[in-house]
Amino acid sequence: MRKNYIIKDARRILAEQIRDNGMNTMNKNPITNATGLSAIIPKDNDGYCTVYKMDCEDGLGLMTVYQVYTGIQLIYNDFEATSCYWDGTIDKNVLEINHCREGREGSVLQSGSCLYLGEGDLSIHTMDNCASEMAFPLKHYRGISVVLDLELVSQNPPGILAESGIGIADFKNKFCADGACFVMRAKDEIEHIFSELYSVPDRLQKPYFMLKVQELLLFLCMVDVNKEKQRELYTSPQVEIVRDIHKRLISNLQERPTIEELSKEYLINTATLKDTFKGVYGQPIGTYMKVYRMKQAAALLRQTQATIAEIASQVGYENQSKFATAFRDVMKIAPAEYRKQNSGD
Repeated sequence: MRKNYIIKDARRILAEQIRDNGMNTMNKNPITNATGLSAIIPKDNDGYCTVYKMDCEDGLGLMTVYQVYTGIQLIYNDFEATSCYWDGTIDKNVLEINHCREGREGSVLQSGSCLYLGEGDLSIHTMDNCASEMAFPLKHYRGISVVLDLELVSQNPPGILAESGIGIADFKNKFCADGACFVMRAKDEIEHIFSELYSVPDRLQKPYFMLKVQELLLFLCMVDVNKEKQRELYTSPQVEIVRDIHKRLISNLQERPTIEELSKEYLINTATLKDTFKGVYGQPIGTYMKVYRMKQAAALLRQTQATIAEIASQVGYENQSKFATAFRDVMKIAPAEYRKQNSGD
């Protein structure tokens, strides 16, 4: 049975926080009223930083929220889970900007289409277009969100933006017209803005976050939406089939069904299967499974006393030489040497 986890209540609480101009809302939002939240941890006395610890169905997550300006939050997202669910809507005048640092993040939009972000990608959508499911196909996600209450920011524009005359309220029509979700593929400009946010000393966080948020907003003002090639969307049925195929592939690594066999078994066009799998998991099926097999082999080398030949067989290689070559390709080290270096784990 599907459970409702953190996303609904965490985002509801965050929306209420941002409405309170960064004031501490702990009294208004007690942990006992938040489904899926295992802890809400204020890191200071003025509500500047709050950590939301959450239980997902098959893992955990942390959202560390900073109230950078009136109406603007910067959020560090760390998930070690495959998905979280929610079933509510939030203000259409609240804009969420997401940057994927590690892993992959998928959203089912209100239209029913599925959108996936890879490492370095950026997305912008209104909060009322939030997905009913937040998916992390690689069971690992690390990223940053900047959340803007367009009404509050327009009334209280930060620093240099007030002098520039930039209309933050126009962002909604620019990036999210007709309920669209804007996606920008990884590029140097995005990397420059976000990369430094992952290694900021605590004592410099407040001024640095303020500068970086302004830099991000100025950058977005210069973006020509029409020149950005949009990331492909996938239908929910396609994604569900590909997820089932993924479960099948990783459940028995000794089996090696071909794409044609999978296509016939799951009644999906081969081209659609290949495109959707790559869109969801970030790599072609063959490449993904090779990497997956080698990571499983690495775990077996660390955690068991099985011989290299036995491990090779367990992950689908009857030829030990081919296994060693594949392991070296992925892990950049021979299996025996890897076991030797990690024998203390």
